[in-house]
Amino acid sequence: MEERYSAGDTSVVKRSGKEPGSQTRGPFQFNVGTKVFILFLVLSIVAMGLIAGVALYTIERVGVTAETSSATLGNRAVEDSKNALEESAEIQLLRLATDQADISNTMFEKVAAETSIVGGYAGWLADNSGNYVELDPSRTTYPASAYVIAPNVSADTVAEELSVLENMDVIFRQIVSSDPYITQTYLGTDSGILRVYPATKIPSSYDPRARNWFISAERTGNATWSEPYIDAGGRGLMITYSLPVKGTGSAWGWVVGTDVTIETINQKIITTQIGDRSYAFLLDDEGNVIARPGLRVNDSRWDESFSSENFLTSENPGIRSVAGDMVAGKTGVTTVTIGSEEKYVAYAPIRSTGWSVGIVVPLSSITAPAQVTGAKISAVSDETSAQIRDSIAMMKIAFIAIFGILIGIVALCSVWLARYITGPVRALKEGSAAIGKGNLDVEVKVDSGDEFEDLADSFNTMASDLKDHIEELRRTTAEKERMTRELELAKGIQQSFLPSSIPRIEGADLAAINLPALEVGGDFYDFIPITRDNWGLAIADVSGKGVPAALFMALSRTLLRASATRNPTPVDAIVRANRLIAEDARSGMFVTLFYAILDARNRRLVYVNAGHNPPLLFPKDGRTVKLLKAEGIPLGVRDEMDLEEQEVRLETGDVVVLYTDGVTEAMNANEDFFGDERLADVVRDNAAKSAQQILDAIRNAVLAFAGDRPQYDDITLIVLKLR
Repeated sequence: MEERYSAGDTSVVKRSGKEPGSQTRGPFQFNVGTKVFILFLVLSIVAMGLIAGVALYTIERVGVTAETSSATLGNRAVEDSKNALEESAEIQLLRLATDQADISNTMFEKVAAETSIVGGYAGWLADNSGNYVELDPSRTTYPASAYVIAPNVSADTVAEELSVLENMDVIFRQIVSSDPYITQTYLGTDSGILRVYPATKIPSSYDPRARNWFISAERTGNATWSEPYIDAGGRGLMITYSLPVKGTGSAWGWVVGTDVTIETINQKIITTQIGDRSYAFLLDDEGNVIARPGLRVNDSRWDESFSSENFLTSENPGIRSVAGDMVAGKTGVTTVTIGSEEKYVAYAPIRSTGWSVGIVVPLSSITAPAQVTGAKISAVSDETSAQIRDSIAMMKIAFIAIFGILIGIVALCSVWLARYITGPVRALKEGSAAIGKGNLDVEVKVDSGDEFEDLADSFNTMASDLKDHIEELRRTTAEKERMTRELELAKGIQQSFLPSSIPRIEGADLAAINLPALEVGGDFYDFIPITRDNWGLAIADVSGKGVPAALFMALSRTLLRASATRNPTPVDAIVRANRLIAEDARSGMFVTLFYAILDARNRRLVYVNAGHNPPLLFPKDGRTVKLLKAEGIPLGVRDEMDLEEQEVRLETGDVVVLYTDGVTEAMNANEDFFGDERLADVVRDNAAKSAQQILDAIRNAVLAFAGDRPQYDDITLIVLKLR
């Protein structure tokens, strides 16, 4: 029985039987020529609109790309210029720091050499105290020296020394007048005399023997540079180069010293080549600041200790790092953020003192030329961007005008096409409507002899294929539902193999759990009654997953329980179980097993391990976690096997955790394993709780660690705690 609908030389046949080649497609919603015209017109406008949109978007993107490229090139030029300036600055700063260190070294060596001359002259005077020369009568034309005697020292007791020390003016005057860096030079004695040139007002309470420059030179017997201190003569912060006088025939103990002010170091020694925005500083071999801009006495007195800052203890990590390199005698240059500004710090060692000079230069002063260039490039880029935007606006206007003309042409063509294709389109529409209602037996007949006839054939083929696909999908869905029901049934059967409840054992607290990764799994655990006070504890992991592992698990669990109840020792029970399993293990599968017999009365655990993860024993007293290891291979590998039997004594509060590798090999999103250490940490943190609480804590920790990652392997746990 067929129904045929004709439209000119086309028809739609409705039939009850199915013929290959039927297909459905229903892009049209109207069946008259006028509305077909509207459809073609809309399709043409949409197509041209898309083209226009893409073209306009492309034009816009070209403009944006041009602007971006211009800005990028400008920024890159500025960045390259900045990098070049920074690289050049680092080389120049390193060279400047090295040169400045050499200059400073020369100055300090000069001061040291001149002080040695004073010391040599003083030593000669000490050895020839009875034959010293007369003073130069012309000396009064120069500033005179002065002396001070320490409190509680009588001038009469040191009269001879005072007389001899008058002759020091000759050498004092020559040294001070020849070296502009030296503030003053002097000689202190162990009898309490200080002879200083030029004459300076020294407090009457001054005792050279109590000053650091005297003590260090006398104690070490060597020349030494002092740390900064407050000058008793009112000249501010000072450092002193002092050395003991090496007399050969005198009992007098003398130390000569030469002073250089911190201000002199800052202005005339370490900053001879430094620009206006830069500054230098000086560190000793312990990281203490010898000199830097802004180092002041403030309200401190000369007889109070002066504590300079130490860069090794600075709160700024960059300053600490630089100070460490400087103390180590290194030469280098680096950037450090000081305050809110990034600065270069170049440093080099001063060989003669063991100190190090550093030069600080703001990074902005180096890159300033690049910033000026960047501003100029930015202005040019803005002008170029404005020109590009004007050009794009003109292109858009022209494109819209052309688009309007093309729309008119398309409208005229659509009228003609609508008249030509009305008949075939109506037939395709009716066939599409029939298939849309679920009638896949409709066949569209088009005899136009053009592409519409080919379209009708494709339409009919699609309908036939769709009907076949729906039927196949119906069968596949039914098969999948059947398999799902069977797996649910298998899951229930497998769970029935596990203990339905935890046995109550006097003196023992037990908890256990099994979480399969799939519907069915290969892990199992068991509690096997041996005698009244002896219970077998078993945990196992079958190789593989899914239904094969579940079947092998059921076999292994049944044979294990049968062997364990007949053999009171772990070795005998597992050896017999292995022999039975190996006879049936033709699939190449095997099972790892840990089996232990708990003697609750004597608190004794006798166990064997057939290739399983060693359980963890956590003693109550906090001693190191013990692994319950024993030699053995998995069950089902060979017919005969050798097992090592071990025994461990348990005490109240001890916790034993038996687990499968699904616990420790659980992975998170980063593919990190949960691991033995995390497992041990969880048990330690919860060791004071009950066995069930400990087990819950482990399970929650593993699931939280894995997060949204699917469970990869079965998770099985037994927790035993002695009560």
